[in-house]
Amino acid sequence: MKPTLDSDLLRTFVAVADTGNFTKAAEQAGRTQSAVSMQMKKLEDVVGDSLFERGSRGVALTRRGGELIVNARRIVSLLDETAASMVAAPLGGPVRIGIPEEYGHAILSRALGAFAKRHPQVDITVRYAHSGAQIAALAAGELDLAVVFEWQDLSGGEVLMHDPTVWVTSELHHMHEERPVPIALYNRAGWCKDFAIKSLEQRGLAYRVAYTSDTNGGLRLAVTSGLAIAPISRSNIPAGCRELTAADGFGDIDSSNVVLRRNPNASGEAIDGMQEAIREAFTDR
Repeated sequence: MKPTLDSDLLRTFVAVADTGNFTKAAEQAGRTQSAVSMQMKKLEDVVGDSLFERGSRGVALTRRGGELIVNARRIVSLLDETAASMVAAPLGGPVRIGIPEEYGHAILSRALGAFAKRHPQVDITVRYAHSGAQIAALAAGELDLAVVFEWQDLSGGEVLMHDPTVWVTSELHHMHEERPVPIALYNRAGWCKDFAIKSLEQRGLAYRVAYTSDTNGGLRLAVTSGLAIAPISRSNIPAGCRELTAADGFGDIDSSNVVLRRNPNASGEAIDGMQEAIREAFTDR
């Protein structure tokens, strides 16, 4: 006989898996810790196997728990999207978004997926470009919303996350050990000179520009292929690569905040809804 999985149990299971802690999951769910423990015991009885390994620092998923969490997240997400679509009136109209390339897949795809299911009539335009271009487009009225990096003075926009830029090297090629160290840079002088190159010069590191690109994807390619090290935001370090820290003779390049700006002349429920969807996507990243 197939087990019957209760959606409330799955929601609590996801909360425990995300927090790694029964107490924090209980706070998130508005329940007592004992109630959460009882729920997880019930779910383990239904599944017929243990889902968590208890340790001094909290809990971790067992092999069986790791198998269940994938579908549990999908079920909870689908329930939330269904509930939202039932209470939200469909929106229409255009929304123009600017966002850095590095957040296109990880963040914007999540925001667009959730938003489009609720509001399929909205006409969405996305522009991928560096922050300077996005800010100019916003000021010119060409964008409604823009996600940008801010390195120094804050604009008064909404800070979505702190994501400093760091030097990144391939774990296979170790290009950071060469002297002069080969570096990959954006083919825009301002930020590269004021932050990336300055960070090397302050540490007395000899360097040579081995590769230039106008996109984050190009810098990631330079690192993974072993051409150079590159400045990449900490949240976007490619697989097989690592951050170069002070122990390696490097360190943070800047103290970037990722900020959501809105055109002050842009109004409408569609833009409001997309702004909220982007905010939620960064919160749930």
